[in-house]
Amino acid sequence: MADDPFALFDAWYAEAKAAETNDPDAMALATAKANGAPSVRMVLLKGFGPDGFVFYTNETSVKGQHLAENPEAALLFHWKSLRRQVRIEGHVVRVSADEADAYFATRGRDSQLGAWASDQSRPLESRALFERRYDETKQRFDGHPVPRPPHWGGYRIVPTTIEFWQDRTHRLHERRMFRAREDGSWDEGLLYP
Repeated sequence: MADDPFALFDAWYAEAKAAETNDPDAMALATAKANGAPSVRMVLLKGFGPDGFVFYTNETSVKGQHLAENPEAALLFHWKSLRRQVRIEGHVVRVSADEADAYFATRGRDSQLGAWASDQSRPLESRALFERRYDETKQRFDGHPVPRPPHWGGYRIVPTTIEFWQDRTHRLHERRMFRAREDGSWDEGLLYP
């Protein structure tokens, strides 16, 4: 068995990018309020490595508020065409401003403008109001690069556990669990399906 969950994730992710027709980088992100009330939504993986799994968002969104109150989260990748899942749990840390700036600069201009125009997760009076705000933002930055909004950034989930689930016939699935040690190495074992 592999003793590096990131090498195994890299291999599975490469297969998912080749096999999945839509968003192989889509992952369910579960967060919780300080009182433990959970919430889950889909986000996109924007980077990963031995230091963790990265996504970006509006920091004043519900997920941003939850992570400020309770910096623990879980991720789930479900690659249906491969009949695989990867489940990750861990601590959440903020990415650096430089890293967030660098990623924001790679986004399409319309997405950059949308990050300024949206009060993500807040009540919206009408779609027309949002479109008007978008048009005003577009005019504001006309002819200029769009900087990263101060309320927008990235989060890195530093895993404490990573589980690889492979579908098998008769529901006799294969589950491989990696648990982080304090020294940065990993313990690996199997779980009953």
